[in-house]
Amino acid sequence: MTLGRIVNVKRFEIHDGDGLRTTLFVKGCPLKCKWCHNPESISTSSELGYYEHKCIGCGKCVAECPSGAHSISDDGHKFDREKCKACGKCESVCLADALIFYGQRVTPDEILPKLLADKEFYKNSGGGVTISGGEPLLQADFTSEVLKLLKENEINTAVDTCLFASREQLEKVIPYTDTFLVDVKAIDRDLHKELTGQFNDIILDNIRYIDSLGIPMEVRIPFVPNQNAGEIEKIATFLSTIKSLKGAKVLPYHNLSGTKYNSLDMNYSLSETDAPIPSKEDAENARAVLESHGVKVLR
Repeated sequence: MTLGRIVNVKRFEIHDGDGLRTTLFVKGCPLKCKWCHNPESISTSSELGYYEHKCIGCGKCVAECPSGAHSISDDGHKFDREKCKACGKCESVCLADALIFYGQRVTPDEILPKLLADKEFYKNSGGGVTISGGEPLLQADFTSEVLKLLKENEINTAVDTCLFASREQLEKVIPYTDTFLVDVKAIDRDLHKELTGQFNDIILDNIRYIDSLGIPMEVRIPFVPNQNAGEIEKIATFLSTIKSLKGAKVLPYHNLSGTKYNSLDMNYSLSETDAPIPSKEDAENARAVLESHGVKVLR
């Protein structure tokens, strides 16, 4: 059975599809969005996040680490990322949740019990399980096997995806996916490349293909001032042609992911000038543009 690399599992989610849901976050993404709020899911490799402000200096990680990546001195806890082998052993003994391991390897059978734990809640709320990321299609074999097991257990399924994937990868999950939750960041291909590192031709083609199959889609639009806010009219025009669209959500930008970036020794590229927090009025105006093109707005 295929091994997958996951970030975490969140229960009782209400924003990742219909009803009450459990969301499985897988690791690795082919895009490098400037505003990414989940830096722990970008790399395909396992990583250790060190949240310095939480550390209580207990030293248990020092004793547990086989590579000597942790040390405690009068200056406090030092973490040497170059020595870290991302084995995750230190996380299991950390008393303050200052160390978080991102990238556990699991099989579909191993993760299934966690995804089925709230099955009764799914039935009562019309919910189910969503596979998100990162990018689930980057681990298409693992994702499709998990989805297949879920369908065998009569669970509603959704895949939250940027759709930057080959047709072969997409075809692996289509038979077991009830709804696609799709990000649309920009229509202008050059702007999309500037914002995400990739052109969007394959993404738009995959949206049209899913639509041709009549599979329901919900579109999420990150709304980032000074970055892609000027694309709303183009996005609305494109979405107005998608017949299987259940609706679109405007997701106003926030800059609350700084501690995650710091924990991974990563730099966050957008300043407050580059991407100011949008006002409620600006977000509502974006929603109004969608509605003016006949696109149902989900709130």
